[in-house]
Amino acid sequence: MEIGRFRAVGDVYMESDLLFSSVLPGGATWSHVLKRGTSLRITDTQGNANVAAYFLNFENPSERFNLPDTLKAQHTARLQAGNVLFSDMGRVLCSITEDSLGWHDPLAGITNAELIASQYGRTTYQQHRNDWYQNARDGFLLELAKYGLSARDLHATVNFFSKVVVEDDGSMHYVANHSAQGSYVELRAEMNVLVVLHNSPHPLSEADHYAPPPVDLAVKRVPAPRHGDRCRTLCPENTRGFVMTELYFL
Repeated sequence: MEIGRFRAVGDVYMESDLLFSSVLPGGATWSHVLKRGTSLRITDTQGNANVAAYFLNFENPSERFNLPDTLKAQHTARLQAGNVLFSDMGRVLCSITEDSLGWHDPLAGITNAELIASQYGRTTYQQHRNDWYQNARDGFLLELAKYGLSARDLHATVNFFSKVVVEDDGSMHYVANHSAQGSYVELRAEMNVLVVLHNSPHPLSEADHYAPPPVDLAVKRVPAPRHGDRCRTLCPENTRGFVMTELYFL
């Protein structure tokens, strides 16, 4: 179905709930202020996607996604449905309300220009136009600049649709072909969150050609979390995070 000029993603959402949908091409960057009371669903329509993501409080960008606290508070080294993304002020930026994979990588970071050039070859926009090989770090910095932000505002990120296993010796192993066609993850905004996404290869991928597949994006209205919400009740730290977030909006 069509809503305005935007395409709905399959039949997942009712027409009254869907606010926006679009396709994020391989190599592209996207940002949006995800309002409290809405959610963002990312769908890997072809399989083997990797979407790097970063989060800030739009109303106060000095409050940013805090990866160490997110993992430590929830006693995990991976992200899945039920987990939340904490800010560095102890509040909840987003909750992962739905997830078909059960494992998203929060550990390996993002690609930069040197890594992309060494693995896939060096390209430029002047020579290759939209087919040039873009990297996540530069994509994030360009997108953050639209909001008056810079490299000092970019901290740890998340890689959705990717799985990285930490071996006993401390080395990290990228699991190829983790995300099947149609895999998805949904993020519910608990604050007014600036979400920045970049669709590019995982930094530990051993693929020999640059071909990140497109992903679908859909924003919809969602109800406020109830007291028994599984993201809220996953652990005591999450409950405290929700309380602090609710106080912020009083």
